Amino acid sequence: MKRGYLVAAALIALTNWSMAAPNVLFVAVDDMNDWVGFLDGYPGKEHTPNLDQLAAKGTAFTNAHVAAPVCCPSRAAIMSGRLPTSTGIYGNQQWIKPHLPNLDTLPQTFRKHGYQAIGAGKIYHHTAGNNAPGQWDVYRRLVFTDDSWARTSELLYPYSPHKALPKNFPFCGITLYSREVDWGTLAKPEREFDDAQTVDFAIDFLSKKQEKPFFLACGAFHPHLPWYVPQKYLDLYPLDKIKLPETPSNDLEDIPKPGRQLALSKSDNLKKIRDQGKWKEAVQHYLASISFADAQVGRLLEALNKSAYAKNTIVVLWSDHGWHLGEKGHWHKRTLWEEATRVPLVIAAPSHGKPGQRCSRPVSLIDLYPTLLELCGLPPKKGLDGDSLVPLLKNPQAPRRKPAIIVEAGRHVAVRNERFRYIRYGDGSEELYDHQKDPNEWTNRAKDPELNEVKNRLAEWIPRHWANQAPTKNAYRFDPWNYEWTVKKTGELISGGSCKIIPTPKKTKK
Repeated sequence: MKRGYLVAAALIALTNWSMAAPNVLFVAVDDMNDWVGFLDGYPGKEHTPNLDQLAAKGTAFTNAHVAAPVCCPSRAAIMSGRLPTSTGIYGNQQWIKPHLPNLDTLPQTFRKHGYQAIGAGKIYHHTAGNNAPGQWDVYRRLVFTDDSWARTSELLYPYSPHKALPKNFPFCGITLYSREVDWGTLAKPEREFDDAQTVDFAIDFLSKKQEKPFFLACGAFHPHLPWYVPQKYLDLYPLDKIKLPETPSNDLEDIPKPGRQLALSKSDNLKKIRDQGKWKEAVQHYLASISFADAQVGRLLEALNKSAYAKNTIVVLWSDHGWHLGEKGHWHKRTLWEEATRVPLVIAAPSHGKPGQRCSRPVSLIDLYPTLLELCGLPPKKGLDGDSLVPLLKNPQAPRRKPAIIVEAGRHVAVRNERFRYIRYGDGSEELYDHQKDPNEWTNRAKDPELNEVKNRLAEWIPRHWANQAPTKNAYRFDPWNYEWTVKKTGELISGGSCKIIPTPKKTKK
């Protein structure tokens, strides 16, 4: 009798928890730097009303940084709560699941605690093999239709249809380093853009009754290249009003060789863009892509506000890294400067913090994993590199000693606290910037004796342990239809698990 009573009590408690447990809406955007209204990184006028409205509702972290300045390692860090130095995922040519088959990702942990995990769009790096289905209950896969002529690799894009290269491609009029690097408008309704369809899936989910609490991840691809948008978003940024970044001609003179190599890795593309008078046009299209992403996020937030889950859903918005548009002579990501590492991060959590508060403490996106566990009342997880941001949600001025750590392949690392950025490259060379006096990072003060103490204090945070690089994709045979990897050397089979995939995968002719 007593045992039956205890079982019944436990079931009642579990039911009550599931009804009261907060939901999570986990919203990602891609390649979005600080050119948004609430961060004011662009020297002109940004049009991001929906992101700004979310920031006014929640807590805007104005000094938030990624764990790595490129897609795959950054997203792997966010979803695992671990730095690349812990996982060995340093670049885009590495797969997570076959390297760390027992890793509990964020959606997996939520599933283990009674949540349903639903995903759509780009949450992990967008090429096949990065997003193991077994993490999710349902996933709406990103199938590229906006630029399917750029997605012809059977290994990377097996699920996307192939279309012939348009006669007027590239639309921007310049041939750059890949077919993905382009900008222009597309002659199709906005609702047919890939990001719009991703958001439509999430909106449909929010419109239905859910029996369990949910972790809903929705990832937009914009403003990642190509910068294809409906014309109305370009109209927000008249070409004659575009302001270009300031780029001193001597900006690289005080930067060590490894930093110059990172900066100059895509400098030929920037030179082409400048020489052909397309710089303002490119900036215009990047801004328009940000506004397009903002509009899609706005539709999603409006659907949440109209749903039954509005008062019990934590909203998180983040970008995987930033983007250089000419600063330091660079036209890409993968640097350790502010343009590549500082990103929008907003958390709107019911009953946690005052609406519209801003936090300038340095934080990392690896902090999201422990933060969400704490906000949802789930037990803390061992082995995470991040720290919960809940104390900063309660008090944005709360002390925080730990800086943000950013890692790039080659044993390059940046350490960012509230005032300074310290960079140490794999060869030991250094940079140091004082953001109070030099917000553009134009003057490297690493050799300034007055700042030796500051530099040494920041250097203490450089990781001492660097995990070996994960094997590259060439180490495996990948079956995208069964989501299985075979280790070439041993024949070991590693399964990515399964979930309900939307749309149902169909083999396409390439």
